[in-house]
Amino acid sequence: MTDRLDTEFADADESPGLLLWQVTNKWQAAQRAALKPYGLTHVQFVVLASLTWLGGEGTVTQKALADHAALDPMMTSQVLRTLEGNGLVERRDHPVDRRAKALTVTDDGRSLANRAVKAVEACDLAFFQPLDDTAGFVRALATLRLTGGRGLPGGVD
Repeated sequence: MTDRLDTEFADADESPGLLLWQVTNKWQAAQRAALKPYGLTHVQFVVLASLTWLGGEGTVTQKALADHAALDPMMTSQVLRTLEGNGLVERRDHPVDRRAKALTVTDDGRSLANRAVKAVEACDLAFFQPLDDTAGFVRALATLRLTGGRGLPGGVD
């Protein structure tokens, strides 16, 4: 028995999962700072921006919004309640599905989303600037979004 962690990696910096965790935490901290002047948490921004994006395509349900943002439906519901309470989002009866609500962004919500997205994109530009191939990194992330976790408990099937 060893005093060290029984891992296949000789160095912790070889672990893609640990590196992803560390980078994600730094990126999220940068995004929190960028969004602070707008009074939004990062998840509130993602929901508001996603709804603003999807709203141009017609009626948006909570399920469609949760799927687009890759958020748990209960988390989406909680965030929507906060955004609705702040006058940024409205929930109305769905025109076709009586069980669903149709989500819309208010004028104030759309204005805030469009101001905040500038700060978020500037933060991303600065954060990812050290990469030689940002487009390749984005392609790799898109691949992992579709295939990452396939066959794992809680993963993509």
